[in-house]
Amino acid sequence: MTVFVLGSINLDAVARVDDLPRPGETVAGLSLELFLGGKGANQAVAAARMGAPTRLMGAVGADETGKSLKAKLAGYGVQVADVMELDGVATGQAHVWVAASAENMIVVTAGANAKVTPQQVSATPLEGQRVLLCQLETPPTAIEALFRTGAAKGALRVLNAAPALPQGAALFPLTDILILNQTELATYAKLDREPVRLEDVSVAARKLMSRPDQTIIVTLGSAGVAAVRRDEAFLIEGKKVKAVDTVGAGDCFCGALAAALAGNIDLRDAVEMANAAAALSVQKAGAAPSMPSRREVEVFLEG
Repeated sequence: MTVFVLGSINLDAVARVDDLPRPGETVAGLSLELFLGGKGANQAVAAARMGAPTRLMGAVGADETGKSLKAKLAGYGVQVADVMELDGVATGQAHVWVAASAENMIVVTAGANAKVTPQQVSATPLEGQRVLLCQLETPPTAIEALFRTGAAKGALRVLNAAPALPQGAALFPLTDILILNQTELATYAKLDREPVRLEDVSVAARKLMSRPDQTIIVTLGSAGVAAVRRDEAFLIEGKKVKAVDTVGAGDCFCGALAAALAGNIDLRDAVEMANAAAALSVQKAGAAPSMPSRREVEVFLEG
């Protein structure tokens, strides 16, 4: 069963520094590398690497950068027939600074990603799609069109509500599984501080539920992942690894989870697999290039 991703495709320019700059400060870059990125692309690569047939819908500029990124996606096994090449529009870009501590700062310029329309989504055949996966780097109106159509097709609608945007909350009632990190949960639930304990995470997550059949998954960094339903909550503890680059770890989790769910794996086991995949991803540089294969995840879990 297929994973269908609607999402962003960016060229990531990743500069490594000893320490992240403060406002007004200039620091020396240790290196600069260019990677395939964007939340949509990263999540699609993660799902494909986990063995799920994966389609990506999005947009790039009709330029060499756009063509190169589409070719890289295809090289990872992602189906790119639904990725449009738009004239007169730049391909999306992300400028990423990564410190020696593995912390990062990111500025994203949407470019072609902002041009995906509800009409294009509605005209796309969705038969046979098990999981629909979206993030908030493409227009919410397009995501709404996908989720409304997908509901009629019986697909599982998964929203990674990142980055945290006010208009993202309007999509929650259309979502079957909502994925957030601690910061995003605090933003949407209007909390003064990020919840840490499972009990506090559960209370905050349930504030965002609009239907009794929804699941909210909260990634907690090194502490692991919490999954919250109306009548239960559980924590999958984090894996202890040495982080090299945390860029794309959340995307890895989302894509791996979608792949596991598309394979009809139980939610708890799917969360555990996705948690392991994310732990593996932070041990390599880059976003898309760091996504592990399903076999790597299985070996890691066995160890």
